[in-house]
Amino acid sequence: MNEIKNVICIKWGTVYSSEDVNKLYGMVTRNCTEEINFYCFTEDSKGLKENIIVKPLPVLNTKKEYQDKYAYKKEAGLCDDNLGELNGQRVFFFDIDVVMVSNLDSLLSYPKEDKFYIINDSNTKGDHIGQATCYSWVVGTLGYIKEYYEKNPEEVVDKFYNASQEYLSFKVIEKFGKLNFWPDEWFCSFRFDCMLKFGPLRHFIAPSLPNNMPELKIINFHGYPKPAEAIKGIWKIKKGQNWKKLYKVCKPTLWIKDYWY
Repeated sequence: MNEIKNVICIKWGTVYSSEDVNKLYGMVTRNCTEEINFYCFTEDSKGLKENIIVKPLPVLNTKKEYQDKYAYKKEAGLCDDNLGELNGQRVFFFDIDVVMVSNLDSLLSYPKEDKFYIINDSNTKGDHIGQATCYSWVVGTLGYIKEYYEKNPEEVVDKFYNASQEYLSFKVIEKFGKLNFWPDEWFCSFRFDCMLKFGPLRHFIAPSLPNNMPELKIINFHGYPKPAEAIKGIWKIKKGQNWKKLYKVCKPTLWIKDYWY
């Protein structure tokens, strides 16, 4: 008998809505034949589907100004050794804004022993930084990452600023010697792999699924545009800016709606 798989996400503040979490839940359940427990760590469960197991946000026991600083509530907070009373169980974390395009069974059965797994970062493509859109670990093996941040928040933020996935990667390598990556062919970046690399053509040709990745499972939407924006053909500018570079354009990408619901 196969064990129940634990899929988790985290939502706090107003960047993502309950509808976004529900879409992630829908994609996971449609793309798995395994039995799934789906957890959302949040302070606001209003509007979540009834089958989603709601857990409180992890608490960072540190100076108030560093408790919600950047994304450390995710990459440090979720490392809690008692996360969601799941101690000793493997969890699979997904960012809320991923788009899943094929079956996940092989991903959910891929990890060996109690090892940590993460995506090889699209920006660096080396062996020292993981892209934290999807990672997996056994609860109880990463508590030291949360504890170090709680004791040394100024040091961590001074060194990594808002690159919390780099902090997570650094601490895993520090203890275990390396990062274990998922197969590259399972993941792609919407910006780097679905959009045309030659910026001017983006004004005329919509993004498409990469035709050289038949085993693709998940599209990462790091930065902008997000799935809802890409569908509409919008590339937002950063808060405080009143202009953007000419290559930052996205034609309406309607095929995303076939997967993201």
